[in-house]
Amino acid sequence: MMQDTQQQIVEAAILVFNEDYSAPLEKVAEKASVTRRTLHRYFKGRDELLTCCEQEMRRSCNLAMTEALNSSDNPLTQLERMLYAGVECGAKYSFFSKLHTRPEHHHSTHNADCAEYDTMYNRYRAVIAKLQEQGAISPHITAEWVMMLFSGVVAATINADSFGAVAKNSLKQFAWFSFSKGIGL
Repeated sequence: MMQDTQQQIVEAAILVFNEDYSAPLEKVAEKASVTRRTLHRYFKGRDELLTCCEQEMRRSCNLAMTEALNSSDNPLTQLERMLYAGVECGAKYSFFSKLHTRPEHHHSTHNADCAEYDTMYNRYRAVIAKLQEQGAISPHITAEWVMMLFSGVVAATINADSFGAVAKNSLKQFAWFSFSKGIGL
């Protein structure tokens, strides 16, 4: 039960902070359906909660992306499945991406968390490079641009889902269509 409440708070915090990084903890507690006092039983403050959120996002997204990459040897299939993994991770992927690209984030290869991110990013870059070698993606588009577009499509998909703007069964199809056409596939 205790673990469930803590996880419920972390999941709520990810959703709230993805929408508004400066949101008060009261909003997190409200989203998690707990009192602020209960929230503080599990987390001393905002920084501790954010650290737990980052750990959860990294664990979930890394697992999903690794499974997508390992699911096929075909780089186009890998890329499509990575997009679907990002969509399924939802706010976890979007918020993690935002945190990792914030100006105040000090990326360090000596930090195990950053090293794990770099490993995944390098695998992603290799997929893009293969597709560029095959002529599927223009060599004039950088891997960084593809990654930003990828993140933007994931964010748009999350927003479309939360606003009910698109039927759930069409979300992935629309996301892949938008992303693939955006990179020239």
